[in-house]
Amino acid sequence: MTRHLRRKGINLCLVDGDPLHLETEFLSQFHDFIVWPCCKEEFRARIDRYRFPKYNTPSPKDREILSRLFEMNLIGRSEPFLHTARLIQKVSQCDAPLLIRGETGTGKENAARAAHYLGSRADCGFIPINCGAIPDELLESELFGYQRGAFTDAKSSKKGLVEIAEGGTLFLDEIDSLSLKSQAALLRFLQSLEYRPLGAEACRRADVRVIAATNADLSRRVAEQTFREDLYFRINVLNITMPPLRERDRDICLIAEQLINRFNQEHRVSPKRLSPAALRWLQEQPWPGNVREMENYLLREFLLVEGNIIHLGDCDNIAEYPPSEPEAVSELPNFQTAKAYAIREFEKSYLCDLLQLARGNVSQAARISGKERRALGKLIKKHSIDKAVYS
Repeated sequence: MTRHLRRKGINLCLVDGDPLHLETEFLSQFHDFIVWPCCKEEFRARIDRYRFPKYNTPSPKDREILSRLFEMNLIGRSEPFLHTARLIQKVSQCDAPLLIRGETGTGKENAARAAHYLGSRADCGFIPINCGAIPDELLESELFGYQRGAFTDAKSSKKGLVEIAEGGTLFLDEIDSLSLKSQAALLRFLQSLEYRPLGAEACRRADVRVIAATNADLSRRVAEQTFREDLYFRINVLNITMPPLRERDRDICLIAEQLINRFNQEHRVSPKRLSPAALRWLQEQPWPGNVREMENYLLREFLLVEGNIIHLGDCDNIAEYPPSEPEAVSELPNFQTAKAYAIREFEKSYLCDLLQLARGNVSQAARISGKERRALGKLIKKHSIDKAVYS
């Protein structure tokens, strides 16, 4: 059990006797402490709280799915993620076209890879295509290839991505970025899975599965006549919607700790870890860019932090900014502490003014400020502001 916790970056302290004699700074390095001696039941309960934090214990079948997805950088155990994981497992067992929807940074390509590698085509290639990076005039040659002499610069034949993906999966990322002309060419291929390389005389039949992904509302695009309705129906036989990170905040700690473990391995530095307060701070953020945004943020903090403990935001600052004027430069707080104090005071002042304007109505306050209600509620709770005072 303790080996499992170490892999997850969980640090527990076993204290012999009264913990009150220990310094707060020392105890802050740990997620929890256990006073020894204690009974076996209490010890196991404390350990299990960190082995399975805030989740129901998954079934053996779900555990196997989560384990497989973990290997493909899809990490989580919250109910929205578990629902998506089950769908990925189910759609991986068939060859019908699959449309993966979701906001930027939610892991659509990872989900597509999982649907490929969990299925019967895993031994063949997974070929991703960024549809937004291919000009109209090059789409057919990129997809279907060309024969020598097909055009002026075609000095040798070239395989298209469809042929390279033979037996495997063709992943069309950002399919919403295709022009109507390119959509028509793709539709012809999807209807019969037949194609003809440029300059070739005979058609060929492809054995590929097609998975598409988008962060756009394709049904709205169809209504706006910027996306073909027949193509939408063709690719939307099966569909998965990747949940945004704000809907699976219980997974944030799991993802963050795994990212830090990966950074430790990739950068070969003295092992670093997130403080417990930093993990709590991460859960309070809205992350509009989802996992990708959080990954980039954590990498920056990982590379710039001094020491082995990563503190984020103002969550780990102990000292308050001194209200009186300093007598000497040496008595000034460091930059991070001063910045954290300024942010904290701004947030609290802004929230008080906002709630007064909205008369204590959090939903109205969220609309005025342009923040999500849930994120705003967390900020209000963080600063211990009583909404009733303003109602």
